[in-house]
Amino acid sequence: MGAGCRQLPMFKYVSWHFCQLSPLASLDLLLSVTFSPRVVYDAVSWRTAGKMRQVVQGIMLLLVPVAIVVFVRYYLSVYAHEVHEVQQNVHELTYEVQQLEKEQAMPVLVLKRYRNSICYIVGVYQVGFSGRAPTVHAHVSGTGFVVADGLVVTNRHVAEPWYKAPVDTALLRKGAKPNLEKLVAFFPGMPEAVNISQAVLSAQGDLAVLRIQDSDAVHQLRPVPLAHSTPKPGELVVVVGYPMGVFGMVEKSPPAVYERLVLRRDDQVAPELAALSLIRPSATCGHLGDVVGEKLVYDAPTAPGASGGPVFNSGGEVIGVNAAYMDGYAGGTLGVSVHALLPLISIAGTR
Repeated sequence: MGAGCRQLPMFKYVSWHFCQLSPLASLDLLLSVTFSPRVVYDAVSWRTAGKMRQVVQGIMLLLVPVAIVVFVRYYLSVYAHEVHEVQQNVHELTYEVQQLEKEQAMPVLVLKRYRNSICYIVGVYQVGFSGRAPTVHAHVSGTGFVVADGLVVTNRHVAEPWYKAPVDTALLRKGAKPNLEKLVAFFPGMPEAVNISQAVLSAQGDLAVLRIQDSDAVHQLRPVPLAHSTPKPGELVVVVGYPMGVFGMVEKSPPAVYERLVLRRDDQVAPELAALSLIRPSATCGHLGDVVGEKLVYDAPTAPGASGGPVFNSGGEVIGVNAAYMDGYAGGTLGVSVHALLPLISIAGTR
């Protein structure tokens, strides 16, 4: 390529030929190419394309931040939704853990607060015909709890042992007469039994209100709180009482006490347990399975001797009175709603 020859970027396709011509011919060729219609059109098109590229670039510069904002907002919303789900799951798990902790703590809490207000009831009764030896002479035991000054609640079949008892009922239909010889209550922390008597018996349900005869003992006992709301199936329940009676308490006693009392009669054992401060109720927990009218169905285990005991909810309030169980069915423990009890307490309080 000759000296002084310079390649023009826009016209490189003619630069080699341009450098091979004479100066005059080169000038003529340059003028003819520069001012030809095709070259002018190409130059204008190039400038227009450049402007279009600038416009597109400007639009892209505007769209990129918008796209970034949309992208960020979308993923933030997705992240927020995931965070909300995680928080909800954590909240549910926390609630379940709290419920489990409450279930584990409830029996201990109830016993700590109300143990001394839940008594072991022992009675002796007979059924017979006038002028003859009693046909039936038996002991009865159950559980009761303080609901007001001087008033104890239990089942009617504990306060009136012949109530719905098949053998006793058959004798009564034949003209036999019942007689309640003795009815006493042993309270935890008290070394001796206190006498109790019938105050009000339910005409429809298995409920009874008893009156404490010892006025000094009345002021030492704390009434348990009664629930006023209707319980719902699925709620936690705690049943407190004396399952298996004195036998259950003897089983829990120290070895030396057990060896001495295990073969004695019930009416002899209870006073000794009271003197040793071994009258101690037990608690079992479960869940309320159903509520049918004034009947409660739950799966907290129970046994003879626990009849008449309080059924607590998770708030530490009594929702019912333990009454019976269906043998062979773990979920068939039955109680009477506290709503059926409230009118009886009102009547007993006015007498």
